[in-house]
This record gives sequence, C-alpha cells and structure tokens, in this order.
Amino acid sequence: MLKLANLLNKPPKPIDPSCGITLERHVAVIEPEHCIGCTLCIKACPVDAIVGSSKRRHAVIAELCTGCELCIPPCPVDCIDMLLMPAHANWTTEQAHAARARMHRRSERLVRQKSEQSARLESKAIQKLDGLSESMDPDAAKKKAIIEAALARARARRQQGNSTESKP
Repeated sequence: MLKLANLLNKPPKPIDPSCGITLERHVAVIEPEHCIGCTLCIKACPVDAIVGSSKRRHAVIAELCTGCELCIPPCPVDCIDMLLMPAHANWTTEQAHAARARMHRRSERLVRQKSEQSARLESKAIQKLDGLSESMDPDAAKKKAIIEAALARARARRQQGNSTESKP
C-alpha cells in the first residue's frame, strides 16, 4: 500500500474493508496420510507449487505457494489446510514476480498441451480414416462419414478458438 502511494505521489489511504480483509501470509499444507493422489489440487494450483503424481501422495512446496487457496475446493478428501507463515516470511518483490512468471508459464504450457493433444487426436482420426478407405468392411463408408464429420467439427472448433484468442 505504501509502495503504491509513493509511486503515485499520493498520501497513503487505509484499505477499504468492503474489498476484503488483509491476511498474513498463509501456505497450503497437504496431510499426507489422507491424500489419495487424485491430482485435482495439482491442476488447480496456478503457480505449480504442488508436486506429486496420480495415485501418489502430493506435497506443497511452501516457498512457491502463494496462499491463494484454489487447491482447497477441488480436494475430495479435505486434506489441505492453510497454515500461517511466520511474520518474517512475507513476500518479497522478487518472489511475487517469480510467482507471476510461473503462473504465465503454466498458462502457456496448458494451451500448448491442449493444442498438441488436438493435433494427436486429429492425426489418429486421419490414420483411422485412411485405414477405412482401404478396408473391405461393408460399414466403412458410414464410419468414414462419421470420422470426417468429427474432424470437420474439431477443425471448426479449433478455428473458432484461434479467432477468439487473437481478439483483444
């Protein structure tokens, strides 16, 4: 708050309580004996502060956790708690910038993975389509039409997604 006031050359004002309360830094902690390894918390974490794999216990890297609490609602066994960090563990500007960078990298990775998955599925469908063309199966024409229609829908959906992403 003081940094913002100094930056704007304005006197500092108290925080409006109607906008929420200010909390000390908290971090998520996963109770390992209750974790079932569902990976829902990993998917929910915007800064990749949770590590683990499917059907294995997960853990939070406390230094990377922003305390956003987005991992709590998806947990089906309620094994995530928020713990208060010591007063000397407040965020530094560098940590905040690093968290923001991790969030952006994660977002870019998710977009890239979705695109790669679509390309793999399309390639698989095209291979299946080519196999049907060479097939003696009496239902091959019907199957081919279904696959071609699905490919056309996927391409249209991808094209529509690309046009909305490029809009400001």
